[in-house]
Amino acid sequence: MATIKDIAREAGVSQGAVSRILNNDTTLSVSPETRQRVWEAADLLKYHKVKTVTKSEFRMGIVQWYSAEKEMQDNYYLLIRQGVEEFCKKNSISVVRTFRMDTNDLDILKEVDGLICIGKFSKEEANRFVQVSRYMVFLDMAVENHNVTTITIDFEQGVNLAMDHLAKLGHEKIAFLGGREYVGDKELVKDERKEAYISYMKKRNQEFRPLLCEGSFSTSSGYEMMERLLRKRTIPTAVFAASDALALGAMKAIKDHKRSVPEDISVIGFNDTEIGAYTSPALTTVHAPAFDMGQYGANLVYASAIMGITTPLRVKIPCFLVKRDSCKRLKQQKE
Repeated sequence: MATIKDIAREAGVSQGAVSRILNNDTTLSVSPETRQRVWEAADLLKYHKVKTVTKSEFRMGIVQWYSAEKEMQDNYYLLIRQGVEEFCKKNSISVVRTFRMDTNDLDILKEVDGLICIGKFSKEEANRFVQVSRYMVFLDMAVENHNVTTITIDFEQGVNLAMDHLAKLGHEKIAFLGGREYVGDKELVKDERKEAYISYMKKRNQEFRPLLCEGSFSTSSGYEMMERLLRKRTIPTAVFAASDALALGAMKAIKDHKRSVPEDISVIGFNDTEIGAYTSPALTTVHAPAFDMGQYGANLVYASAIMGITTPLRVKIPCFLVKRDSCKRLKQQKE
């Protein structure tokens, strides 16, 4: 993004003169040609004057990837949004919301002072939203544009926590249940949980291909994938699911096939949704601090706009393991 220094270099005048010209300072004694040269340089470099923002009038824009219906099916993104809105409420910040599929989203967001994009977006969509405000953050998505702030969960660290826990319990035949997600024109979103699982198994020279399943991030998909695994000759002794919804579906399938969790198959989920604590057995899971990520994101955008800070950040939030009753040491292992 162009700066006053860039314009000064292009127009061949001082930075002070550029600032006063762009602010329409009529007391500055320069020729009309110089003023014109500065404005042409600003247009050429696509310079946008930074708007001064005050706390009392701040408006936060929120772009949501998930619809309200999808949020209720898997509340990971619901928690992120609630974190954002809780921060805005406490700081008397007005909120302007729109969804990725809204055709007039840029019109809805044109008056916002800061922007938060929640979820996954195509490269084209991300580039469009970057034009809305220089004070913005993508939550749960690492965009290629290094001039934009992003906050994501440290999925690799979270997966390693889960896999280490299962390995310490003696498990080697660990299945992976994941989901495919698409943005834009069928652009497949890379799942860092899947990549971390594959890397973990490869480092230990453990066969994973027959144990890797992908469907959608839903309870029904978790059920269907687990059923397919149970029909194979090589049945896993443990399952790592990329979401709690998938894990719950897997647990139901195991029960329906007259097997037991964790006596026959251990199960670990991801996200730490509230229902996991009330299943039977209670679900061991990786806590992904989604609500906190929303609060951090809103705080960063708000503080950056008030302070005029445009330096981007790349933030990864660590996870922690919530040990419950759905995992058990293999019977052949000594206590």
